[in-house]
Amino acid sequence: MKVLIVEDDKHLRNILCESIAPHFQYSSTGDGEEGLYLAEQDIYDAIILDIMLPGMDGYTVLENLRRKGIQTPVLFLTAKDSIEDKLKGFRVGADDYIVKPFHRDELLARLEAVVRRSGGLASNNIIKFKELMLNLSNKTVSISEHDVLLQGKQFDFLEYLLNHIDTILTKEQIFDRIWGFDSYTTVNVVEVYASNLRKKLKEFDYDKYMKTVRGLGYMWVSGEDKHV
Repeated sequence: MKVLIVEDDKHLRNILCESIAPHFQYSSTGDGEEGLYLAEQDIYDAIILDIMLPGMDGYTVLENLRRKGIQTPVLFLTAKDSIEDKLKGFRVGADDYIVKPFHRDELLARLEAVVRRSGGLASNNIIKFKELMLNLSNKTVSISEHDVLLQGKQFDFLEYLLNHIDTILTKEQIFDRIWGFDSYTTVNVVEVYASNLRKKLKEFDYDKYMKTVRGLGYMWVSGEDKHV
């Protein structure tokens, strides 16, 4: 799971990063226009968005996202506490609204709630697709009650695909999410893991749902008859 934090107060931004780090990966910025750019370039499971930002305010950032069809859950975190401000936030497309100062536990609970409502967090730590089940608690996979032996990043790769069904994930997005910017390997490792994952799924005829998007990356499709 990956969260974008857009908050211009550097000290508060660091607190937010530290608060969610044990639970989510994250990117952060203190500028509204850069926040909009990041939200358009990558796939996030949620956005924590301040309203009073340099460059472009949070309302405008969110309006632009929704206008472009980006439905990433957005949680406004702001000092603007009037009912008019809250109503405006929800009207432009916010999923939740927290007023500063805030309690870390409440922030995490609300963040997890908006992600769960969007389908980004599996209930009971289980992700299901037809007869395929991923258990996030013990990192096991089964198809029709038969174990599928995936190791380490193979599991993470499949989890990422299943959390973004019918969405093209570029090799760069997959690499950044699973291996990280500071990895010593290269983006070519994605192709190797994709090939190995496909072989594991082929035994159960589930490789047909994992599509290669030539020149871009990969996509898990909701139906085998879908073409990309």
